[in-house]
Amino acid sequence: MATHPYISGPGNIAQMVSYLRKSFPGIITSDTVKKLGIAPNNESYVINALQFIGVIDADGKKTSAAAKAFSHHKDEEFSKQFAPLVEKAYSALFELHGENAWKLDTDKLITFFRQADQTSSAIGGRQAGTFKVLAGLSGHGELPEVKTKKPAANKTDKADKKPKPAKESKANQQISTNPGADYHPNGAIGLTVRVEINLPADGTKETYDNIFKSIKENLLGG
Repeated sequence: MATHPYISGPGNIAQMVSYLRKSFPGIITSDTVKKLGIAPNNESYVINALQFIGVIDADGKKTSAAAKAFSHHKDEEFSKQFAPLVEKAYSALFELHGENAWKLDTDKLITFFRQADQTSSAIGGRQAGTFKVLAGLSGHGELPEVKTKKPAANKTDKADKKPKPAKESKANQQISTNPGADYHPNGAIGLTVRVEINLPADGTKETYDNIFKSIKENLLGG
């Protein structure tokens, strides 16, 4: 069983510590972490890490050592008080590597944690990632960016906003002219002319009048 804390997203620990620096509840539990929306489904791992380094006790209450660290507003001063908490919790690592423990690469950290806790490569990697985040909070190294989930987009927002087709004018008609009958008793062939006119839906009365006037003059012989 692993004695050193681990979590799949170690950046969530940094996010929790950042919150506690602004406001430290009287009691912190997994439910507290859940309500903050930090580390979904991994809230207990955050609590375990905080208890391991002595920020909170077994009842979720702030320790005296944590009170001393979290009372500092400036990052540099906070880091100086936070570092001893981490160093004490990881005493075996610092006894073996001294101050260089802060700067160990991931592979060396994984080796240490796997040997110390007999964990798998995956768990050892998470333990190493957790320590690196705590080291960053202690002023040794960079902190990872915390990835937050984007809210799901509304289905109506995803729908393609297609322009509405222009309404067809009711005036789209077929106008037939019949200069002569289709059939004559004397056997003459009549001629039927069919004209299709598509009138614009947004046309004005003047536009329509001009169109029909042109039809009358040029097609109907008027």
